[in-house]
Amino acid sequence: MRKKVLISGASIAGPALAYWLARYGYEVTVVERAQSIRPGGQAVDFRGHVHLSVLEKMGILEEVHRRRTGNGDLHMVDDQGHDLVRLPASFTGGEVEILRGDLAAILYDLTRDAVRYVFDDSISELVDTGDAVRVTFERGVSEAFDLVIGADGLHSNVRRLAFGPESEFVHDTGYHVAIFEAPNRLRLHRDVMLYSEPDRGLSVYPIHDDTAANVMCVFAADVGNIDRQDVDGQKRLVAGAFAGMGWHSGQVLADMAEAPSFYFDTISMVKMDSWTKGRVALLGDAGYGATCGGMGTGLAVVCAYVLAGELAAAHEHRTAFAAYEQRIAKLTKACQQVAGGVGSFFAPKNIRRRTWTFKVLTAGPMSRFLDKMTTKAATAIDLPAYPAADVGSSAPLDPA
Repeated sequence: MRKKVLISGASIAGPALAYWLARYGYEVTVVERAQSIRPGGQAVDFRGHVHLSVLEKMGILEEVHRRRTGNGDLHMVDDQGHDLVRLPASFTGGEVEILRGDLAAILYDLTRDAVRYVFDDSISELVDTGDAVRVTFERGVSEAFDLVIGADGLHSNVRRLAFGPESEFVHDTGYHVAIFEAPNRLRLHRDVMLYSEPDRGLSVYPIHDDTAANVMCVFAADVGNIDRQDVDGQKRLVAGAFAGMGWHSGQVLADMAEAPSFYFDTISMVKMDSWTKGRVALLGDAGYGATCGGMGTGLAVVCAYVLAGELAAAHEHRTAFAAYEQRIAKLTKACQQVAGGVGSFFAPKNIRRRTWTFKVLTAGPMSRFLDKMTTKAATAIDLPAYPAADVGSSAPLDPA
């Protein structure tokens, strides 16, 4: 009998894992609270041979390249728009950069025929009986699964139900981020503009063949508890935090109120001693994520490959889960160390110090160090070869 796996979350990590598990013969269900695959979102990147090799094994590397953003260098500018520092495209975009929504669509199309997707629903209760996990859904009927995987992001529902309250694991860095889509009023072509004042920074980069732009706002503040469902309240908070900012900030932020897509969250780190418990495991941001800047998308895709591969190699979850945790430990630590500096990069307390630091890092031979620094974390794993990992068909294999 085929083993049944429930994955919570249909963004990136969940469908990536679903792809591999279906290939190994598992019966996979993905449950997602949203009504469909979510469009929009920030640009995400893949860098280094580890990321690219997994995309190639999945057969999507060519499509990711085809739908890449094509963004160029990052310009740190002053209030007059003059360059302070220019960082190479590889620093922010790696070897290939793509919008999160476009990548999610690719993964959904790749898996939709082999995987059961259940939208507009969520898990309300998990009971691990030792032999299975009994799952109660908010809308659907209860069902038993051999394994449950939480791939449902920083505010993971599975983590809360199986491991404990979010406050035990999610640690706020003091920074917040908002990302929204707007018209390309600055008429940008390829390059990214970043303007910063103490404790707040605003970046703008063109998307959709320069017809629109993604705006990213990062700011440091103590704003207390934020209602994650109150989008209008979040927009008011961002507008207040950036009121009176120089450069083109007023013009750019004026489009936030009617933005077709909007994302807001704290910049936080998930810290856990273990990512597995009984028949439940966490993948991606749910277990070892950072809100942004830690190469979380590449990390999720690589770790999905490892988790599925270990399950296929071990034939049972205890050994597989232990091997999964051991194999990805160094990689997750390295990526979180990179993510730890994202708030101060976009919204430093001392603009001159940040400018001087990156002028040094982009000068002469130091530029090679900068490039190495951006890829070292992404390659901090020896990627194993798993059973049938290179099979050319996406049809489910016979179960091990």
